[in-house]
Amino acid sequence: MPRPIPTDRFDAAIRAATRVFLRQGYRRTQMADIADELGVAKGTLYLYFESKEALFEQALLHADRSAAIPLPRELPVPTPRAGATLRKVRARLAREVQLPALAAALAKKRARDTRVEIDTIVRELFRLLAAHRIGIKLLDRCSPDFPELAALYSTGGRGGIMALLERYIRARVAAKQLAPIADPTISARITLEIAAQWAIHRHWDPIPDPRFADEALIEDGVALFVSRALHGDLP
Repeated sequence: MPRPIPTDRFDAAIRAATRVFLRQGYRRTQMADIADELGVAKGTLYLYFESKEALFEQALLHADRSAAIPLPRELPVPTPRAGATLRKVRARLAREVQLPALAAALAKKRARDTRVEIDTIVRELFRLLAAHRIGIKLLDRCSPDFPELAALYSTGGRGGIMALLERYIRARVAAKQLAPIADPTISARITLEIAAQWAIHRHWDPIPDPRFADEALIEDGVALFVSRALHGDLP
């Protein structure tokens, strides 16, 4: 009788592959590298995944998942057809990149309390980015080898968020509830990049700094900084 396949190894393989892709990028990563990271023979990986392409797609689709990734019915996972990964990532972005507080603010002509509103919006953005930091970093790290995925994230992910922030800033400046801003597009990008740096990229600092380990304090600092910057000298 064939030996049973450990059900937890599928989950472990995807997480190991994610770590290697983040370190080396897609092109430099070989199945042997992932097998070494997982501590198995390279042939073992092919019991679960038909190719590196199949494994990379699974890493993208399951990044940031806290629960164990279940073993699929059919193994090995086949190599995705042309355009399939792009469609799946697009669907995930549409499903998971939601900013209800920002959307609610855009539906109002004026804010009752702009400081509270901005604080809520920035915290929502920070938490969204933090919750998807591995997937975002994986897209960012491997984008040179997948320009279509990079373009999707640039327009549908980061670009979509930036456009909403720009609309919000323009609306509140026009209502005189934010200080005059020379270029709302730049201010929106700065806001997004500040949140991204602290929610995502600091976790990959070459030498982690324990002073920046408290997620709640980081979130407080980002929200306060952005709120004060956008309000300027307004009371």
